[in-house]
Amino acid sequence: MSAVSPSTAPLKTHSAPHETRLRALRAELARRGLDGFLVPRADEHQGEYVPARAERLAWLTGFTGSAGNAAVLRETAAVFVDGRYTLQVATQVDGGLFARIHSADQSMPDWIEANLSAGAKLGYDPWLHTPNDLEKLKVAAEKAKGQLVAVAGNPLDAVWADQPAPPATPAVPHEIAHAGMASAEKRRQIAADLAKAGEDAAALTLPESIAWLLNIRGTDVPHTPLPLSFAILNADASVSLFIDPAKLGEATRRHLGNEVALATPDAFLPALAALGAAGKRVRVDPATAPVAVLEQLQTAGAKVTRAADPCLLAKACKNPVELQGSREAHRRDGVAVTRFLAWLAREAPKGTVDELTASDRLEAFRAETGLLRDLSFDTISGSGPNGAIVHYRATGATNRVMQPGELYLVDSGAQYLDGTTDITRTVAIGEPSAEMRDRFTRVLKGHIAIATARFPKGTTGSQLDVLARLSLWQSGFDFDHGTGHGVGSYLSVHEGPQRISKAGNTIALQPGMIVSNEPGYYKTGAYGIRIENLVAVTEAVEVPGGERPMLGFETLTLAPIDRTLIALSLLTPEEHGWMDGYHARVRETLAPLLDEETRGWLEEATQPL
Repeated sequence: MSAVSPSTAPLKTHSAPHETRLRALRAELARRGLDGFLVPRADEHQGEYVPARAERLAWLTGFTGSAGNAAVLRETAAVFVDGRYTLQVATQVDGGLFARIHSADQSMPDWIEANLSAGAKLGYDPWLHTPNDLEKLKVAAEKAKGQLVAVAGNPLDAVWADQPAPPATPAVPHEIAHAGMASAEKRRQIAADLAKAGEDAAALTLPESIAWLLNIRGTDVPHTPLPLSFAILNADASVSLFIDPAKLGEATRRHLGNEVALATPDAFLPALAALGAAGKRVRVDPATAPVAVLEQLQTAGAKVTRAADPCLLAKACKNPVELQGSREAHRRDGVAVTRFLAWLAREAPKGTVDELTASDRLEAFRAETGLLRDLSFDTISGSGPNGAIVHYRATGATNRVMQPGELYLVDSGAQYLDGTTDITRTVAIGEPSAEMRDRFTRVLKGHIAIATARFPKGTTGSQLDVLARLSLWQSGFDFDHGTGHGVGSYLSVHEGPQRISKAGNTIALQPGMIVSNEPGYYKTGAYGIRIENLVAVTEAVEVPGGERPMLGFETLTLAPIDRTLIALSLLTPEEHGWMDGYHARVRETLAPLLDEETRGWLEEATQPL
């Protein structure tokens, strides 16, 4: 999937319900003496996926993308999205109710500074904003001579009459056979880091971190197997877990053991207050924790260390068991994807395959493995112009039949107990144009450049990003998303802290990290191209005469790349060799696992160029 989070369905929405909801929210704000309110696409955990109860931005505006914000004032309102969602927001949000703003053209803080009246009170929910984000918003409000005001009880929730209840699905143990390290060992290692830093505890608000630390998983949100919860990790390696007790069966309670104290979520703030009253030094991640957590600790007198969640880096560097599990998951997933591509090659030319049929068939092939737990995100299945919408999702209203001469882009992934997958393939339906081949090959050259990169220890993904774009830049093209995102181990398909992108990133790539390699090109109204494999950071083979230890990438994803879209004249001999070598590996690994008909197709699809 593209190097940022996926969206849900880009439906054309009707303005009437959203006009009514906007009016109701403004009335509630007036009742509370507020002149405006901020509506981020976020929950209390700042997760990529949120439960239905937290889909406030979609409920109010109609925008269903997984990243965005709205600001509502008395007389005006706006929705802010980045380059991934400019086409989607135009189809979903009524421009008469909300200005639809590309955040690169005008950020929400800049808009607030320009539109907030002097003396106005702009409300925000302290559970839905991080300290880092709030600081920028406060500065903007102050420049406008207005005031940012924390609210007790979200006013949007007060007018959302049929707001869903919080999820309460079971939390289950994630067995050591897949986790590769016992929870007690993880807790000791992270607690030792806290003690070394002179910290008494860390407030954990990211469910992914808690799930990794305690070796538990759940189904509280779509596509990411985690239970929503909070936790406090102490420097003695004990943990307090704040979770709905209805989620914990006897097996999970036994798995957690007596070093994990259990409490309800509403006990989290009092527990933080107790740490403050005792004068403890507590770590809080200002990039991921809610403002409410930081303010509770500060008000109670805690000594607060603002630093990254202590689980992030350890979670990102997969252990040998997790890496091997990822290889096995990708081999299994490669069989399903190859079966799908062979099916598509047979059926699409008949003119009867549409986007929804294709995505359903791909999911069915994955389900036939018998080990699929969930998709890792909603499949992006876009033909022709729909493929140019970076985070498109087919619906009944947008569904297209694939036509000869078009490109079809499918970005999909799966959750297996032993690994999380994410793969994009672009396929020519019939004969592609020379322009399509040119753009595809330039994307492929960027993909190969990342796959074959060798770099010294200490290198960040941002330093590598140019490799993916150079061939496109040379012809005046680019793409408006990151080149790569981290991927979890049966956790989030978008995992930090590592990434490959233009945006500055100070986290060095380290062995064991898994990251996507997915350059692209998108021609609005015509077609989209993306080629995505997941790669693992590894120690590189020593270069004779080299002076520094080097790192490189192991490609994990196994599925053919459409040879008919490659303009051979644009490839260097080295790129040609990589392509043939990758296809040989795909063929040798997957062919023994395929039925005879699919094996025959694969043999042809992976022949040397």
